Amino acid sequence: MPVPSANPLPDDEAHLWIARLDDLRDPALLAAYADLLADDEAEACARYRLPERRHEHLVTRALVRTVLSRYAGDVPPRAWRFTANAYGRPEIAGPAAGGALRFNLSNTRGLVVCLVARGREVGVDVEAVDRAARCLDVADHYFAPPEVAALRALPPAAQPERFLTYWTLKESYIKARGMGLSLPLERFAFVLDPARPDSIAIEIDPALGDHPDRWQFRTLRYRHSHTIATAVERRSDDRAPIRVVARETVPLVG
Repeated sequence: MPVPSANPLPDDEAHLWIARLDDLRDPALLAAYADLLADDEAEACARYRLPERRHEHLVTRALVRTVLSRYAGDVPPRAWRFTANAYGRPEIAGPAAGGALRFNLSNTRGLVVCLVARGREVGVDVEAVDRAARCLDVADHYFAPPEVAALRALPPAAQPERFLTYWTLKESYIKARGMGLSLPLERFAFVLDPARPDSIAIEIDPALGDHPDRWQFRTLRYRHSHTIATAVERRSDDRAPIRVVARETVPLVG
């Protein structure tokens, strides 16, 4: 199957591709996805005992391969090679045509997402909105004190949504840094302004070796069922916000 064409990836944009797992059940399409996988990806897929987890893994790998091929000329999805950094974050190992591309993946029940940019580090996280049980207990254990205080100040009915906003933002940041949970979640805090949803600030402990101005954050509620957060690296010469463009996709189809 040919890879659907797409617009180029401008320097001032990051593209968020969203795949709905329930839309991807056709046996012929899944067989085509399996043909894209490298041996190690196929072996990892086979190790999942639960069919839903195998399906999720297969779609995730097909998504990243087809998305990258949209932005790398004649590189077919099967040709991509991947490696992992010292903290386990997947990165492009080849071909050379993809050298400037940066991507990040996230999946949860029902949804797989891929965020990609050119020459900028990116991070993305997605969570189903019904996964906010015991949110105060989790926040007390993992969040920074200002986040916990802001969460507890809300009416109980509003706490799960705010919790998921904080959680996905935190995950997007540590994934963009490429350091995972080696970055303690309580050592940085997000500051949200309900009147300005696009105004998301971060306060970072200097010991983490980063600066708040380096990052732009966005959140998205997808179909009332999922919360998505993105982190995109900013550069000193950026004069305007980075535009995050979200698109739904069926890998290999459109």
